[in-house]
Amino acid sequence: MLAKLIIAVLLIAIVVSLFSALFFMLKDSSKSKRTLRALSMRVGLQVALIVFLLVATMMGWIHPHGIGG
Repeated sequence: MLAKLIIAVLLIAIVVSLFSALFFMLKDSSKSKRTLRALSMRVGLQVALIVFLLVATMMGWIHPHGIGG
């Protein structure tokens, strides 16, 4: 249950970071680095999610299943 909560929080954080980058891209001046930071954070969160999914699968916290299996 905790693993699913962590996955959901990471996914929500990724979406929030993506939309904040969009907002900064539309509203900030061209010299601002906030868009770059928001997109970098999104990439970092995605890497963290993938690593967490791999670790959780290897530790047996989550169990993948096949499609239609």
